[in-house]
Amino acid sequence: MYIMDTAGNLKTSSIELDLDRPNIEDYLPSGSSIPEPRGKLRLRDLLDISPTLTEAAGAIVDDSFTRCFKSNPPEPWNWNVYLFPLWCSGVMIRYGILFPVRVLVLIIGWIIFFSPYIPVHFLLKGHDKMRKKIERCLLELICMFFVASWTGVVKYHGPRPSIRPKQVFVSNHTSMIDFVILEQMTAFAVIMQKHPGWVGLLQSTILESARCIWFNRAEAKDREIVAKKLRDHVQEADNNPLLIFPEGTCVSNHYTVMFKKGAFELDSTVCPIAIKYNKIFVDAFWNSRKQSFTKHLLQLMTSWAVVCDVWYLEPQNLRPGETPVEFAERVRDIISVRAGLKKVPWDGYLKYSRPSPKHRERKQQSFAESVLRCLQEK
Repeated sequence: MYIMDTAGNLKTSSIELDLDRPNIEDYLPSGSSIPEPRGKLRLRDLLDISPTLTEAAGAIVDDSFTRCFKSNPPEPWNWNVYLFPLWCSGVMIRYGILFPVRVLVLIIGWIIFFSPYIPVHFLLKGHDKMRKKIERCLLELICMFFVASWTGVVKYHGPRPSIRPKQVFVSNHTSMIDFVILEQMTAFAVIMQKHPGWVGLLQSTILESARCIWFNRAEAKDREIVAKKLRDHVQEADNNPLLIFPEGTCVSNHYTVMFKKGAFELDSTVCPIAIKYNKIFVDAFWNSRKQSFTKHLLQLMTSWAVVCDVWYLEPQNLRPGETPVEFAERVRDIISVRAGLKKVPWDGYLKYSRPSPKHRERKQQSFAESVLRCLQEK
């Protein structure tokens, strides 16, 4: 609706504008209403009682969620006439010499791996104990070749994990290579997202023999199935030690996001593992939304080296009166402190989906209630 002002100009009616505005009373508890302020209400009063505005401003200034899943490109250092020839020489060495040698190492590794693996896997099916032991050794061997193909320099701290019933290992997660780095020391059974392509082929063949557990993040029913498989796995002493990345997704190696509580509801001893990569040669973070794992491997194989530290930390148990969520946060604290990572209060699954309408409604209701309290005080 339009009205004519004294100067003859058309203006939108205030009634029509009011219809487009959200009604704050819709988000108040039933039976509540906005009272008339008893005193003069200033703008600063609303700002002071609005943590929502503070949170929004903080998100703009310091967007820690986006940075958790963002790979930072290396800073260029070939910016003058003295450094540029050195940079060109480095590129030629990495791509012309190191990369072909590393590809050859990986090919030799696969040949050595498959030569005994195929006969052992198919001819020793009646001797499960011996077959599992040999396959564990071969799995560790091929992971060693993978690490060698990156010129991996890995320093392990603490006692090597042993095979015991009712224990689970949890670690922060930067890339799929976390599993390879840990697997070369101990043949873990890992819980992992099911991947397509050649990675999925390895999951359904070679890693299947290690009793690994796969899930599809998009399938809600997979959660119950996986939870049952986890409980059954930790009860058997002969199974490979169970390795879980409770963040549920790859996170930049500067942060840790919320740990899922599933790994901490198994009534088992939790053994934390902290992994910290040195970015001096390459950023090991795998941004799976922008880069395939094949390209990620090529990036590692054309770098100078992958350097990291791995700490096997003191085993932890659920304390009396402690909930699984509190237990998960306590273990996350231990890993974050040891690896020098910053804790952020984000759910890693938000990386793959937008916030639910219920989450937005809770925020809206919280804001409406804060405004109501302010008006009542005035």
